[in-house]
Amino acid sequence: MPSLSPRPARATADASRRGPLATPAEVAEYLGVPVKTLYQWKYRGIGPNVHKVGRHLRYRWAEVDAWLNAQAAYDLAV
Repeated sequence: MPSLSPRPARATADASRRGPLATPAEVAEYLGVPVKTLYQWKYRGIGPNVHKVGRHLRYRWAEVDAWLNAQAAYDLAV
């Protein structure tokens, strides 16, 4: 039987620096859109990157911010 050792210190440090995952409701509030819009974006593949944790959807704040910054760089005047 393999021994169960504690997680390496580096993995623990990376997880604490990454911060918590966000729920769809938190991201919707942050972006100022309805939760239904996030689900539509997920279906179309155009919204922030989303992850399934069990049967729940979760967002990483860094990915939401990166997606938002990419949207701001989009030039509509072309």
